[in-house]
Amino acid sequence: MQIETTIPDASAIDVQKPTTNYRWTICALLFFATTINYVDRQIIGILKPLLEKEFGWNEIDYSNIVFAFQVAYALGLVSVGAIIDKLGTRLAFALAVVVWSLAAIGHAFARSVMGFSVARFVLGFGEAANFPAAIKTVAEWFPKKERALATGIFNSGTNIAALSTPIVVPMIVAAMGWEWAFIITGALGFAWLIAWWLMYQKPETHPRCSKAELAYIQSDSEEATQSVKWSLLLPHKETWAFALAKFLTDPIWWLYLFWLPDFLSKRHGLDLKSMGLPLVMVYLAASVGSIGGGWISSALIKRGWSFNDARKMAMLLCALCVVPMFFAAEVSELWLAVGLISLAAAAHQGWSANLFTTVSDMFPKAAVGSVVGIGGMAGAIGGMFIAKVVGYVLEATQSYVPVFLIAGSAYLVALLCFHVIAPKMRIVKVEENGKV
Repeated sequence: MQIETTIPDASAIDVQKPTTNYRWTICALLFFATTINYVDRQIIGILKPLLEKEFGWNEIDYSNIVFAFQVAYALGLVSVGAIIDKLGTRLAFALAVVVWSLAAIGHAFARSVMGFSVARFVLGFGEAANFPAAIKTVAEWFPKKERALATGIFNSGTNIAALSTPIVVPMIVAAMGWEWAFIITGALGFAWLIAWWLMYQKPETHPRCSKAELAYIQSDSEEATQSVKWSLLLPHKETWAFALAKFLTDPIWWLYLFWLPDFLSKRHGLDLKSMGLPLVMVYLAASVGSIGGGWISSALIKRGWSFNDARKMAMLLCALCVVPMFFAAEVSELWLAVGLISLAAAAHQGWSANLFTTVSDMFPKAAVGSVVGIGGMAGAIGGMFIAKVVGYVLEATQSYVPVFLIAGSAYLVALLCFHVIAPKMRIVKVEENGKV
């Protein structure tokens, strides 16, 4: 059979000691793609105060621009999986980066709300492919025992982007103008594209992947890889518990990404040069929270707690840590406000780590990707709503108090909904014929 020509005899090769490690080069490519992806989406929030003055936007104008991104991102999450499967990872990922990089550069030439909205729409649709394509690449290049580590490494690019964008973008704007901030960061995608096209092939055909490494990558026993259709998952209440929690809490992270610089500017008078350090502090705290939140539930499970109780207790602690954000809108001391928001951002990441884990607690591996996709879609729709709500609230009140009240209470509401819908987090079984 043809498989025998591509998979070396494992008995002749020590699959525990591959002679090459090219798969980690592929992981590095995914890390840089994810970093660029988040820089391109975050830059509009950093430049919001400047662009408002430049073009005379009101809060509703800006919310429409953000809304365009969220709509496209939600649509992209529905469609990109099939496109990636049809075209293959190498070509599909390359096309996605071309689309989002052109859109990122296109911001520099926009001069109206409509122009920015079109650029954001195209950016959102292109960027929706990053995580599905990266996860598929990890599945192609890594054995199961290394996939979580590889995913964690490439996903850390989101934190690097969140930390570096507030530092790098003001430097570019000060030296060359805001247009060049979009052009330079957008051009990074094309630099990555060259490296990707030259360096990526599937491991079966890659000249840099040794026979020993290929055997190591393919050393897992065969398992069913066919994803479960959404139509089979939607009737189950566990799917809705996860999706509703994502719908209610994902938009709060978008709030940090797109409105936090504006809050620091309007409430505390920070300009583009001085808001870098506060933003870095917030996202550093978020990185710590992502690890800490996962540790809490793991520690409770080691102490004998059930998965249901451990996950929900960790989520409750994270939800409570967000509540003090209520006061961040009103305190006059900058660093107290930054501290409260940092605590909330850290709690969000801890919450997310546990919420994602509930999917693998409740569903078999074959269904996890589909359930996460449903949740991602729900979160993107929630992001669409928060964009409009924040815009109208700020335009009407000129105050972040109502916005932070929504953010501070969203997690407790989400946990209550999750618990009511899935009080025991029962395991959903998949039969051999693929039915749930």
